[in-house]
Order: sequence, then C-alpha cells, then structure tokens
Amino acid sequence: MIVPIVRQFQERHNLAQVVIVADAGMLSATNLHALDEAGLRFIVGSRVTKAPADLESHFRWHGDAFVDGQVIDTITPRTATTAARAVNDPMLKAEPVWDPSVHSRSWRAVWAYSAKRAVRDAKTLTLQENRAKAVVAGEKAARAPRFVKTSNGTRSLDEASLARARRLVGLKGYVTNIPADLATAGEIIGNYHDLWRVEQSFRMSKTDLRARPMFHHTRDAIEAHLTIVFTALAVARYLQNTTGMSIKKIIRALRPLQQITVTIAGHSHHARDPITESAQTILDALGIATD
Repeated sequence: MIVPIVRQFQERHNLAQVVIVADAGMLSATNLHALDEAGLRFIVGSRVTKAPADLESHFRWHGDAFVDGQVIDTITPRTATTAARAVNDPMLKAEPVWDPSVHSRSWRAVWAYSAKRAVRDAKTLTLQENRAKAVVAGEKAARAPRFVKTSNGTRSLDEASLARARRLVGLKGYVTNIPADLATAGEIIGNYHDLWRVEQSFRMSKTDLRARPMFHHTRDAIEAHLTIVFTALAVARYLQNTTGMSIKKIIRALRPLQQITVTIAGHSHHARDPITESAQTILDALGIATD
C-alpha cells in the first residue's frame, strides 16, 4: 500500500527522488522489500531486540561497553533465516560494509549509543523490573508483564531477559538501503531524527489547534475533517515561520483582542480594544495594518 501513495506524492510535487523515513512500526520485510523493489530509499528505526544479532561481532571482539556518541555501521538480515544471519560472521573482527550487490540478504544497519538514552532506558527497565517483582509476589495483577516467566503455573522473575535488556541500554538502531558512499552513518541518524518535526505537528494539531479525534462515518466527512485540520496546521506553520514564535504564544497574544481595526486587501475591519505590544509584533510580522 505504501508505494502507490509515495508515487502519487512524487507526481503531485514533481519529485525525482524521495527517502522514506519512519519509525520501527514500518520495519517489516514486506514494506522494506516493496520500497526497495520500487527503487525508493528508506531509513527506518530498528528494534533494540535486533541488536544482539546485528552486533554479535562487535560484542565478541569489543565487549558491551560503549562510549557516548559511538556509532557502529554494519548489516542486518532482511529475513529471519539461517542463510541471512550467516552473512554477518562474528568470527571476523571488522564489521561488513553494506554493499547491495554483495549483501542481497541484508540491509545496512547503523547502531548508535547515547549516554542520555542509556540513563532513560535504565530507568524504564527498573520500573519494569519492580512491576515484574510485584506481579511475582502477588502484589499486582497483570496479564503479560515483561520479565515475568511462568513455569508449571508458577511465576518468577526472568532474570536472563532482564540482563540481556540491561546490556542493550542506550543503543538505537537504524535500517536503510542507502549505501555508505551516498550517506554517512551520521547523516542517516540525522535524517531519522528529523521525524520530530512530523511528531511535533501531530502533537500541535491535537493540543494548540484542539483538533481532537472525531468519529466520522462517511468519506466526505472524513475528508472534510482532514482538510480542516491540515489547513489549520498549514496556517499555524506559516504563522510560526513568519513571526518566529510558537503557535501557543501567538494564540495567547491574540486571544485577548476582541475588536481591532485591520486593513486587509484595502478593506477595513473595525475593532475596539487596545492591542498589546506582543500582539502588535505579530500583526506587524504578518504585514497586517492596524489603526
């Protein structure tokens, strides 16, 4: 389904090449294969559970100690088969440099370590461990808590899984079909991190624009709602880029205005209440004349 949508987007905006950037939810063999077959580039987040296999050689030769900002450029199997996993040989010290003509069973994988992320991950694991212990002790009910294993009807803490998870704190993986001669590992990571702009837009549409989820039953209603939300988002982005202020500050500054005189396209619109300094700054930046 994703390829036709991308093609439509390319045609509408007259784009020769695009790179699809997505989180780990897009990481499926079907999606990645479809994009690659269509000649499209992608950068997607990898799940940390893939790190032990991707970094098996690194762990063997260098251990599991990382320094802040460390990056490992390697490969990851396209499918969970023995033949695909065998491409990355842990007996070799040097990580393989992904070559699409050579590694037909693999994608390029970039793994990065962040000390800040490690602190956050460790805190999350501690909370999950405490929850698992509470479930084992019968102090808390849970259907399928992490780090709890059941044997013969008896629950116990899965210490082996917990240890494996703690070994991987701070690591973040990225999977791509862009060769190293076209983009460095740092560029792959940097482009992926630009996803925050998309995520910020969705958060803003639900908060500052108050475009809360609504339930529609007809195509016209759905398309109308989406049109209104994206129009509001486009206007908000324009206001932000023009004024250099966040949409929240713009709304806060303009909301007290009950009536002003605004001249737009030669037509005057009258108002009454005085304009604050911050509101006047916004109106000036937008080129809106006031009396």
